[in-house]
Amino acid sequence: MRHVIALDVGGTGMKAALVAADGELLHRARRATGRDRGPDAVVESILGFAAELRAHGAEHFGAPAAAAGVAVPGIVDERRGVAAYAANLGWRDVPLRDLLAERLGGVPVALGHDVRTGGLAEGRLGAGRGADRFLFVPLGTGIAGAIGIDGRVEAGAHGFAGEIGHIVVRPGGTPCPCGQRGCLERFASAAAVSQAWAGACGDPDADAADCAKAVEAGDPRARAVWQDAVDALADGLVTALTLLDPRTLIIGGGLAGAGDTLFAPLREAVRRRVTFQKLPTIVPAALGDSAGCLGAALLARDLLDTSTTPPEVTT
Repeated sequence: MRHVIALDVGGTGMKAALVAADGELLHRARRATGRDRGPDAVVESILGFAAELRAHGAEHFGAPAAAAGVAVPGIVDERRGVAAYAANLGWRDVPLRDLLAERLGGVPVALGHDVRTGGLAEGRLGAGRGADRFLFVPLGTGIAGAIGIDGRVEAGAHGFAGEIGHIVVRPGGTPCPCGQRGCLERFASAAAVSQAWAGACGDPDADAADCAKAVEAGDPRARAVWQDAVDALADGLVTALTLLDPRTLIIGGGLAGAGDTLFAPLREAVRRRVTFQKLPTIVPAALGDSAGCLGAALLARDLLDTSTTPPEVTT
C-alpha cells in the first residue's frame, strides 16, 4: 500500500504516523527525542525513528514509504532542508532533509517549521478549511504564527514569516530573549500568563490553566492578569490583520483550551480596535497536538503530487 511517513519533532518527544495515499492513518507511534544526551543524539533519534517507521511500512503494508515529511522547531531553512537552529534541541545547521533521505533509501523528504506545518494542517483540514487567507497563531510557551494563502503557508524570504510573537506591543516593556523589549509573547503566551498569575496569587506552581479557572470563578486578580494578556494579544493580532487581511484567524495552543474564557473577551478586544480593517472570523484550532504530524503528512504528499491538489489526511 502506497504511503508516506509523517514525523513531528518537539522539544521532548516525537509523534509520527504512516499515512496512506487516500489519507487513512495506518500507524501511529511516539518516541522521546533524547535531548538530554545532546544534539547529535537527537538527530540520531530522529533518523532511527524514521528508519523504524520505514521498516514497519515495508513489513505491514507491502512496501516502504514513498516519501517523508518532518516538522521541527526553531529556525528552519525549508528550501535547503536545513534545521538551522533550535535552542531546545541544541542543534545548528543540521542538513536534516538529506540525512533523512539517505537513511530512508533515497525517497523524497520535506522539512518544515513546526508551527507553519501545523498551520498547513489547520488550513487544509482543520479550522481554516475553505478559507483562502488565514492566520494560525498557537499560544504556547511562546507565540508564533503561520500565514496561509490558497492552501499553502508562506515561509518568507528568509524563513521568518509569521513571527507574530515578536511584534512589539508594549514599547520599552519586558525584555525578550530576541533582543527587543515588549514583545507580544512576553505578555500573552501561556508562559507569560503563568508567570503573571503565579506572582499575583503567590503560588509559584500556578499556571495559565489555573488562572483561567480563577477567572471563571470570578477572582478579580485573575481577571486583571487575564485581561492584560487579552489586551496585549488583541494589539498584536490587529497589527497582523492590518498587514495580512486574513479571512480567518485561528487561535491554538494551550491558552485556546480555555474556550470562551479566552475567545469571548478576545473577539471583543479585537472588535474594539479595528477601524477600517475587515474583522476576521476568530476561531479555535481544531486539530490540537495532531496538527504538526498531519501537516508533515501533507508536506510528504505534496512531494508526490505537485501537479494536482494534494489529497487530504483523514483526521
